[in-house]
Amino acid sequence: MRHIARNLGVARNTVTKQVKTAEENGLRRDRPLEPKDLESFVLKYFPQVNGGGEPSPEFMKLEQFRKQISEGLKENHASTVWQRLRDEQHLVISRPTFYRYVNQHLGKRVKAADVVVHRPEGTPGDEVQVDFGRLGRWEDPVTKNSYTVHGFVMTLPWSRHVFVRPVLKMDLVNWLTCHMEAFSFLGAVPRRVVLDNLKDGVIKPDLYDPQFNKAYRDLARHYGVLLDPCRVASPTQKPHVERSVPYVRDSFFRGRSFGSWEEIVQAAVRWCLEVAGTRIHRSTRQRPLEVYEAEEKAAMLALPAESWELWESLSAKVAPDAHCSVKKTMYSVPWKLIGSTLDVRVTQSTVQFLDGENVVKTHLRFDNSRRQTDHADLPPDRIAFFQRNPQWCQKKATSLGPAVAKAVTELLQENTLLRLRQVQGIIRMEETYGAARLNAACLRALDFGDPSYPTVKNILKKGLDCQPSSLAGAGSEHPGAFLRGPEAFATNVRESEGRAVH
Repeated sequence: MRHIARNLGVARNTVTKQVKTAEENGLRRDRPLEPKDLESFVLKYFPQVNGGGEPSPEFMKLEQFRKQISEGLKENHASTVWQRLRDEQHLVISRPTFYRYVNQHLGKRVKAADVVVHRPEGTPGDEVQVDFGRLGRWEDPVTKNSYTVHGFVMTLPWSRHVFVRPVLKMDLVNWLTCHMEAFSFLGAVPRRVVLDNLKDGVIKPDLYDPQFNKAYRDLARHYGVLLDPCRVASPTQKPHVERSVPYVRDSFFRGRSFGSWEEIVQAAVRWCLEVAGTRIHRSTRQRPLEVYEAEEKAAMLALPAESWELWESLSAKVAPDAHCSVKKTMYSVPWKLIGSTLDVRVTQSTVQFLDGENVVKTHLRFDNSRRQTDHADLPPDRIAFFQRNPQWCQKKATSLGPAVAKAVTELLQENTLLRLRQVQGIIRMEETYGAARLNAACLRALDFGDPSYPTVKNILKKGLDCQPSSLAGAGSEHPGAFLRGPEAFATNVRESEGRAVH
């Protein structure tokens, strides 16, 4: 009886009733009829099989939607077509009756799904199964761009409650975000998540010691859930979500049009609650949402008080300029790590670099592809020019003496950027001659009205800073001659005369 019902696509009770009718009218297994006599027997006792007799009132109702049913069966399963007629056309017809109509009038047989593997149901709230599945193509009516839409599906084996989140990209961020949205949708957390060995979740598959993605492992630790990957290439270990994916594709997405991406996401939530959650599940014979609310939700873990901060786990190699590339933006790290490969923890606001378990650098996150450099990460002698800006030079000069400060101030009053290198050079001479001699040299250069780098350098080089200044306040016409010698003065005079003649 079971095999006959499966092959015909009808209820077992219907097969039993028809066999009983045949037996009551003389048909026996040990006395089979000839084909001609069998045809007469069927026409006499089962006229409805070959179109005889009056159609039932239920079939008359369905006949009005014959074209719609025929078109729907081209893209969807019969169960989905029946469900949409019930919800959208308010057609009161049982599913077995609808199946019989389809088999007899549209030539499409409906077969029950083959059982691949049987797993014990477990206990309420103990387990959820998750997977990504392809839903189909969607064309944005505004931009006219076409996208492949996938769905993150989470199924609870006990109640058969389903959560669906459409995505355009199957990456780590969406994988983690979908888990968070699923737990929020359920309002509780299961004790165990059964998943495939996809790279976003499992870095190294192993039956006894799988290596998980660090961010995914951190999410599981935050929610207090156990991650339980299936054996490699063994999707039958999570049959409930494997069966849910084609159901979601057929019932929710296929044959529908959506005006925007936001509409798709919102429609998925409504479908989970209003269609998938309220249907009579063919295995449990109960409504999944009602079972979840009544039996399963209370047995699950409570949501954490604080939400988990989404972050990605990446890796980056330190370049010779002591920078790492993270999502097309360069970030500096301590220069002694050049050539190393660091772990990177990327959140919505920060980028954190780790050498093993040690945090070596943290930056604010930028997505503008610009270089983010902390000069403290670079060798001091290689970045002196960038560090010694006018403000730094003025502060440093003040600490070296009043004459140095005055000389620096005068130099930076005009053409600041052009004279910045001279100021840096004057301050650097403190390393060779000391602050006292540098201050005396600047004082002598100020007396001559020329506190430039060459003047201060010649004073220190010739030891003139150790001699008392005799020109303080004197407005010498050619002060540079006293510092560079009479030859320089003669050269300056000839250059001046030449310019005048020209």
